[in-house]
Amino acid sequence: MPRLIVIKGPNEGKQFDLVDQVHTVGRDASNRFRLTDTEVSRRHAEFRRVGNAYRLIDVGSANGTYVNNQPIKDVELRAGDHIRIGQSILVYTASRNESQGVVNLADRIHVLGKNDVEIASAIVKTIGEAEGTRFLSQPEAAAHTPWLKNALANLSVMYEASQAVSHILDLDQLLERIMDLIFRSIDADRGCILLRNPSDGRLEPKAIRWREQVGNEEKIALSRTIVEYVLREKQGVLVSDAAQDERFNTGQSIVRFGIQEAICVPMKGRHETLGVIYLDTRTTARDILARRDAYGKFTEDHLALAIAIGHQAALAVEETRYHQAMVQAERLAAIGQTIAALSHSIKNMLQGLRSGAEIIRMGLNDKDDELLERGWTIFDKSQGKIYNLVMDMLSFSKEREPAIEDTDLNALVSEIVDVVRGRAREMNAALETRLAPDLPLVPLDPEGLHKALLNVVSNALDAVEEQKQPQVRVSTMFDNEPGWVRVEVLDNGTGIPANKIEEIFKPFISTKGSKGTGLGLAVSRKILREHGGDITVESSVGKGSKFIFRLPLKSPLRADAGASQETIQPGALDSPEDLVAS
Repeated sequence: MPRLIVIKGPNEGKQFDLVDQVHTVGRDASNRFRLTDTEVSRRHAEFRRVGNAYRLIDVGSANGTYVNNQPIKDVELRAGDHIRIGQSILVYTASRNESQGVVNLADRIHVLGKNDVEIASAIVKTIGEAEGTRFLSQPEAAAHTPWLKNALANLSVMYEASQAVSHILDLDQLLERIMDLIFRSIDADRGCILLRNPSDGRLEPKAIRWREQVGNEEKIALSRTIVEYVLREKQGVLVSDAAQDERFNTGQSIVRFGIQEAICVPMKGRHETLGVIYLDTRTTARDILARRDAYGKFTEDHLALAIAIGHQAALAVEETRYHQAMVQAERLAAIGQTIAALSHSIKNMLQGLRSGAEIIRMGLNDKDDELLERGWTIFDKSQGKIYNLVMDMLSFSKEREPAIEDTDLNALVSEIVDVVRGRAREMNAALETRLAPDLPLVPLDPEGLHKALLNVVSNALDAVEEQKQPQVRVSTMFDNEPGWVRVEVLDNGTGIPANKIEEIFKPFISTKGSKGTGLGLAVSRKILREHGGDITVESSVGKGSKFIFRLPLKSPLRADAGASQETIQPGALDSPEDLVAS
């Protein structure tokens, strides 16, 4: 769907989906899209759908509405447009139908039949598909003519710049990489990149470089006169013997530092100039005599290459900022989703604490031990839920490496079953185990697997709570695949619909209403995958479910963990129907 992403301003990172016929934007809370920018009018503008596109209409705002730095009253938006409202800048992303139009591209192409061209006899020259990368990385070896050699050398710089755009998402690293590329292709002594501050527009140095033989003891002689000219005239300049150039002779910095040559180019992005690239060199009389050339180091070709790199660098900076804005938007959306998912569960837990505390207070006032015991039970249960929730959130959000040790899997399963046996007895549920007698020691993290398996066994008891004959069985066995073991938790509960199987492993999705937080299974799967294993589910609605834990006998986290190649078929307990039949 069409979308607006705020990339600058107080609401940076926020995004708005365009789904209705008309959306208003402004500072007032009554607007569909509200911006807290103080320079935005209460009702500033509106987005109106006309056909497959959206139009942006200014509705008499005090400070105006701008698209791509041009004031507008009513304009049709296109993908990538920058919208400035007050101090805020929003990027418009179009829907697929809108950006591609309604033209059927297949109607514009006629594919000839295989007999139309005798391809073998028509081929004049062939070249392998991998040669493109070699040409760009080794232009001297690949080129057969001076023209191609020179063209490929310049194109190689642009190719590496585009690679930087694709792979470097940290702005500082990106600009340092751009400086590397510049100094490889342009014989400058010093250089720097200055970017406009998004908040106030001031130029700030973001990357600086000296050639090694020059040294970095002294400051770069940056001419404000030249920089201001470049930004004002929107032109890149090559200044040779700058002190004699009448356009710059008022700039005292040129005279004082004796700049002989300088290149300064604007960094023009898609819609605005983000900053400048500034290069200089001091060509002395001795240098000129040594080269027998009355001209300096910089040429028009250097200027052309610099302005091309400047444009590529600006696109890279924009992409990086867009990425950061998207990450921020996703982070805000995730926070909102988390708060929405947890608020109900936390409210119930806090209500339990409040109720338990109130009953305890009544018991203290009345000196009633029965009330005290009842209140403490409620209070303790609620605080236990809060503790489990916090631990689950920490387990899910924190990357950890399991503390692997050789473990008796049967003993671990027996321990977990003993933990929940009291609850099963209260429910009149049949809780039993089937343990393979010849399992070897398994390399795993006992604490982590204990938590994961306890989650699933507890869920199984929840699932059978309403059944007339509740049954849960936990089994260990070798897997069908050599080198693996499995633990199966089988219940005869209500089952899970096939289209919900994968949903249950997503965080904050619970089928237990207020009883669950939706983190237990997500944490359990995460723990198993940290071991190199996984959890899968087989379920039949109305008959029950089987959760299968698969663990490798040779841990990928420990190279010396032994693996038994012996394979024993899984036990006869293959489905919920077998559980009922037994």
